[in-house]
Amino acid sequence: MAKDVAALTEAEAVEELTRLADEIAHHDIAYFQHDEPAISDADYDALKRRNTEIEARFPHLVRDNSPSLRVGAARSEQFAPVEHGVPMLSLDNAFSDEDALEFDARVKRFLRLDEEVAYTAEPKIDGLSCSIRYEKGLLVQAATRGDGRVGEDVTANIRTVRDIPHRLAGSGWPDVVEIRGEVYLGHAEFAALNAAAEAAGQKTYANPRNAAAGSLRQIDPKITAQRPLRFFAYAWGHVSAPFAETQWEALRKLKTWGFPVTPQSQCVKGPEGLLEAYRRMEAERPHLGFDIDGVVYKVDRLDWQGRLGFVSRAPRWGVARKFPAEQARTVLEAIDIQVGRTGALTPVARLTPVTVGGVVVTNATLHNADEIARLDVRVGDTVVLQRAGDVIPQIVRVIPEERPSGAESFAFPHVCPCPLHTEVVRETTASGAETVVRRCSGEFACPFQKLAHLRHFVSRRAFDIEGLGEKQLVLFSEKGWLNSPADIFRLHTRRDEILAIDRFGETSVGNLLRNIEERRSIPLDRFIYGLGVRHIGETTAVVMARGYGGVDAFLEAMDRVAARDPEAVEELDAMDQIGDAVIEAAAAFFAEDHNRAMVQDLKSQLQVLDAEKPKTDTAVAGKTVVFTGSLERMTRDEAKAQAERLGAKVSGSVSKKTDLVVAGPGAGSKLKTATELGIQVMTEDEWIALVDGGAP
Repeated sequence: MAKDVAALTEAEAVEELTRLADEIAHHDIAYFQHDEPAISDADYDALKRRNTEIEARFPHLVRDNSPSLRVGAARSEQFAPVEHGVPMLSLDNAFSDEDALEFDARVKRFLRLDEEVAYTAEPKIDGLSCSIRYEKGLLVQAATRGDGRVGEDVTANIRTVRDIPHRLAGSGWPDVVEIRGEVYLGHAEFAALNAAAEAAGQKTYANPRNAAAGSLRQIDPKITAQRPLRFFAYAWGHVSAPFAETQWEALRKLKTWGFPVTPQSQCVKGPEGLLEAYRRMEAERPHLGFDIDGVVYKVDRLDWQGRLGFVSRAPRWGVARKFPAEQARTVLEAIDIQVGRTGALTPVARLTPVTVGGVVVTNATLHNADEIARLDVRVGDTVVLQRAGDVIPQIVRVIPEERPSGAESFAFPHVCPCPLHTEVVRETTASGAETVVRRCSGEFACPFQKLAHLRHFVSRRAFDIEGLGEKQLVLFSEKGWLNSPADIFRLHTRRDEILAIDRFGETSVGNLLRNIEERRSIPLDRFIYGLGVRHIGETTAVVMARGYGGVDAFLEAMDRVAARDPEAVEELDAMDQIGDAVIEAAAAFFAEDHNRAMVQDLKSQLQVLDAEKPKTDTAVAGKTVVFTGSLERMTRDEAKAQAERLGAKVSGSVSKKTDLVVAGPGAGSKLKTATELGIQVMTEDEWIALVDGGAP
């Protein structure tokens, strides 16, 4: 962990401020210029908070390039510069009720007030900030925020956004006024944009904010015009004359001039009003149809805003109260049952789209029937969704007071949802105890399991057959051409039939069949992993391949394990990292006649290569290695295979047992953990030098 700010020496503070300035600047460019953030908003806010805390303790160390003195990032050179008449500064953040109450107390202390303060509470739209200049009611220029003082000229693009008037409506507008607001994409529009891009083989976006920013910052306005961008107005910059006395009055006037303003905005009083506005906005969030990531509080009276003024890069009169970055409320629209490769029935929640941790989430796992019962989650419920880091999104709780009337408890199926309606059985342990897992008993007879098995078989870390994706597997299975993995290697006999299918050309079919032929020669560990036996993952497959050496020895041993031969079981149990779960899974799989027949059929189509014995006399033999970040001289799979050939163990996570971390560009949390644990870290070049004979 990073050292506590209170414990930093001055020398350590200088070093930390330098690091933070560089890291935050890197993320600013990724977010503001390239519209591709590399970390979540929560992680970014944490970096900014740490920088601020260190500067508060060592004010004489504040750097000229301090993130606390900067807003956004320098404009992209693709656009002409526009100097804002009034800087577009950002708001300080609040993350808790206590922070919101302190904001109110701070305002009252500064103004020396005893009375309650009125505030506007506006949803914080998650989009791209823009300033639009009008002269005598006509739109003359538009610019992005940029670094807060100089933005990018996007006038031609802004003119294509339907919500933004080219001429102001109504009356009472100043001769010169800069209207400020947020360009955004709604959830439905975002989904349609990504679907169209995916169909065309083009770049898709992680969330609506990135999509809105990327759409507005197109060099060709015709492309922007094709994107369904929207706009909410909420502020103003330079004006030639005042036009309102309060923020609330100003919002009403912006609406009369032809701008959309957020209907969820409200005027509240005092600290309790701030808290209630946040709770109300949090409850409304799932039903808005566009992304918000918090609530913005602004002192309502503009003369008080003037007295409060600014500190550093933020106004004293406003603050952004942010929602928890890794949680959000949304609505459960349906519960579907998915059948996996091993027959496990997994309930999946279908959700109203919501952005959590920088990613739009539409589905979440409900794990199993017991979890549904524990949560008492029902279709139509408003739920709290959680997504932390790379963890699969999950529902953590239900908001019972928002449950619609008539919502019924979910009845977990007793038969598989496949056309065969095969019986679903509750799994038992070796001791006979029931588990939470329910499985379809149909195995390859169940089309869902068959397809999942085939999908696993052709995946990158198994047989890695390029060109045989989900669509092809479904199509060929429906035609009866694929009933087992071995059938993949018989597809060459159906070349003419495949060519007769629409959208299958000579080149694509030739490439597919060539890719299949190249996989007839396969290493033993990939063969074992490709079988899809439960609990036998990549690492276990490598261990078993090395333990048995060849495919015949492996299959003979598995037959004996299935027959519960004590010697064979003991031999398998003695292998590194293999325990009861693997033994039971292997025994159950190879005890089935149809599984053994499937494996023998597959083997007849292949040349299975003997396992390569790991070396014991290399610089990395016996060491546990983790690769993180981007590798530039080899692929991650090549690096992993190389390390294993040299006798190293490759792990996907960093722990105290890790000996070495190879970090490339973009290395994140794994590099941080390694540094904190004092584990040796090296670059890809240093790794290559090491394994080529250099000293460790």
